[in-house]
Amino acid sequence: MIKIGEYNILRVIKEVDFGIYLDGGEAGEILMPKQYVPKDTKPNDDLYAFIYLDSEDRLLATTLKPYVTVGSFAYLQVLHVDKVGAFLYWGLPKDLFVPFGEQKQDMKAGEWYVVYVYHDKKTNRIAASTKLDKFIDIGEPDLNQGDEVDLLVYQQTDLGYKAIVNNKYSGLLYDNELFKPVKPGDRLIAYVKQIRPDFKIDLILRKSTGTENIDSVASAILDRINSAGGFMAIGDKTSADEIYNLFGVSKKVFKKAIGNLYRHRLITIDDDGLRNLSGD
Repeated sequence: MIKIGEYNILRVIKEVDFGIYLDGGEAGEILMPKQYVPKDTKPNDDLYAFIYLDSEDRLLATTLKPYVTVGSFAYLQVLHVDKVGAFLYWGLPKDLFVPFGEQKQDMKAGEWYVVYVYHDKKTNRIAASTKLDKFIDIGEPDLNQGDEVDLLVYQQTDLGYKAIVNNKYSGLLYDNELFKPVKPGDRLIAYVKQIRPDFKIDLILRKSTGTENIDSVASAILDRINSAGGFMAIGDKTSADEIYNLFGVSKKVFKKAIGNLYRHRLITIDDDGLRNLSGD
């Protein structure tokens, strides 16, 4: 059985002037228009093709690669909005539809949104939704502390940024642990800091340096001290601009991080700068 909105390996049945037909099994023959057919393709070849529906809801095959497939989250731009919903550009000739009923807030042309793409079995159409909570797994994550994960940032909160984790779960990056600017739509590599009893996932952008009790900003500072030979001429008198240029954080966050390092006896705070005591 073919999977609509996903990649399929299908056999070429026949060639015609306007393209080729692929064997869609129970779905019947599926047209791949001529402009998408790979050179030297012939009957009985197997092709790796994406299957979607045209404007008349007929199945089509293409070798174009859409920005997202069914069952995945993506950050896409609205091309236009009409009386039935919004339409997003996803790399294919037919735009991706977001019904009004699947919009958490009214979408606007030109704006970008994180959406989930699904196959609507009732209409047999591919559609998207900004009501992400319906599609996020809230069960016990199949993850462990320290695991590397893929993120898609989707929402800013009072504490930091929510992100889709491994295209399945939701996690949180805390503002006071960020060492670089983050915004919705960013795709990042991160690490599981901890999984709380309610199965919520706390994330960090830097892998632990070996001590579980220092945050990612402190880890970044310690790394910089180590690479500088164990000493950096930086401290309380350093300007906020210089601190931001070095670590991408405010002076307040910097001071909290070096206090954390000092409490864990990883550095000394000398009059002329910071010195590493971790033995790295």
